[in-house]
Amino acid sequence: MAGLAGLLAIPATWLTGCSLGDDMIAGMGSEVETAPPHGMSTAQLPGPDDHHSKSNALVVTPHQQSYLNALHAAGVAPSSDLSALSIGSYVCQARAAKQTDQAVWDFIAPLVRNDVEDSDDTDGARAQTPSAGDVHSATADYIRIATERLC
Repeated sequence: MAGLAGLLAIPATWLTGCSLGDDMIAGMGSEVETAPPHGMSTAQLPGPDDHHSKSNALVVTPHQQSYLNALHAAGVAPSSDLSALSIGSYVCQARAAKQTDQAVWDFIAPLVRNDVEDSDDTDGARAQTPSAGDVHSATADYIRIATERLC
């Protein structure tokens, strides 16, 4: 039970901005910015060095993009890149906390299930409810790929 309590503390650490390592998504919140004012194009915004400019574009590092590309290559269809990066961050934090494989699985599987259920088909229609096998496979892929490419 103590292991589960420690694992549940991980999201709080992530949300407060604390980092367990340089290779995780530390600072991800600083890379996600707000949208430009309504009716203004991105061409009208100040450049990237202007700290007053804001955009809602998710900025990912090459390391994070490698992880996202590997997920897509494995057939995992996250609801968004931000969701996939969040799940990957949780995997890395659980690994850094030296959680058992089962504890990592138990924590990540519900996150993946929710994400798989939220993903849309390519035509924008609501996807069918995923099977238990689909969720199991996606969970295994998330854990494996995050461990190999992101952590």
